Amino acid sequence: MFTRRTLARLMAAATVLPGPALSQGRPPLSRIAFGSCANQAMGQPIWEAVLSYRPDLFLFCGDNVYGDFNSSEAGNLKEAYAAAGKIAGYSKLRDSVSHLAVWDDHDYGLNDGGAEFPHKAVSKELFLDFWNAPASDIRRQREGIYDSRIIGPPGMRVQVILLDVRWFRSPLKPTDQRGAPGKERYLPDPDPAKTMLGAAQWAWLAEELRKPAELRLLVSSTQVLAEGHGWERWGNMPLEKQKLIDTIRASGAKGVVLLSGDRHVGALYRETPADLYPLYEITSSGLNMVYWAAKEAGPNRLGALYAAANFGVVDVDWWERRLVLALRDDGGNVRRSATIAFDEIGLTG
Repeated sequence: MFTRRTLARLMAAATVLPGPALSQGRPPLSRIAFGSCANQAMGQPIWEAVLSYRPDLFLFCGDNVYGDFNSSEAGNLKEAYAAAGKIAGYSKLRDSVSHLAVWDDHDYGLNDGGAEFPHKAVSKELFLDFWNAPASDIRRQREGIYDSRIIGPPGMRVQVILLDVRWFRSPLKPTDQRGAPGKERYLPDPDPAKTMLGAAQWAWLAEELRKPAELRLLVSSTQVLAEGHGWERWGNMPLEKQKLIDTIRASGAKGVVLLSGDRHVGALYRETPADLYPLYEITSSGLNMVYWAAKEAGPNRLGALYAAANFGVVDVDWWERRLVLALRDDGGNVRRSATIAFDEIGLTG
């Protein structure tokens, strides 16, 4: 039987975990937690609730620290990681719970930053060092920090795909009416030359989605389905959002569920693209950074925004063949949720 610490090391070292090894004395993943937006300069009481939930796996979905910087010395980011390492709950989770991580703009190093950030190679090495990636980790040899794992025995495999929506992303189109509802910072840009993921990552994603798995958790640090606001989201590049949907459809992958962060509010969304099962998205943000006055039209949102500290969970019942997406508050209480039958997202038989 693997201890959680041993499994965490294995997850850091392997691109795909062997299902049979994980199945020896260990059940498949059934309790997955995730979150984003944890400012190291503020209190983080939410970790007690996260640990009490007893997740099999925790996903750090970006803005895991706030360390924006503007020189190659990266002093702010280094200090941010050092401070985060001294937060008791944060450290306890990293030491005792299997976890994976991807960045967003504030651990990338530039607010709303993309491919133009000149110091991204520095932030990448700091990221990989903080998350204990070994020297052999493929992310140290290629551009970006996109990553994937398949965890669990055949028939109960969970694929976690972590997209890097910073390293390759083209510049966003600035709003023509800053602060206006639905146009707060950016406008949709139909320029076909612009990219969210870059050619190499797009090709990699298509290949990953063709690997055998049942449930697939596709992690994007910025929101994918959300409409009705002008902050960062995939809808800022509508052709790229459509390409993501087309890539999922073309791969034949079933059971894709979207996880995201960034917004400083929590929410759930549902959209049914043509010739594809419904796509659900759960946004969890922030662990301690919250925009309590957030508003959005939310035409495809399920219920209201949740504008208080939160973490997200994916509870998987392999025998009842259903999963629950939920937002929990800093006391561990469920505040928003959606129950999804496996067959609704294409997992039949």
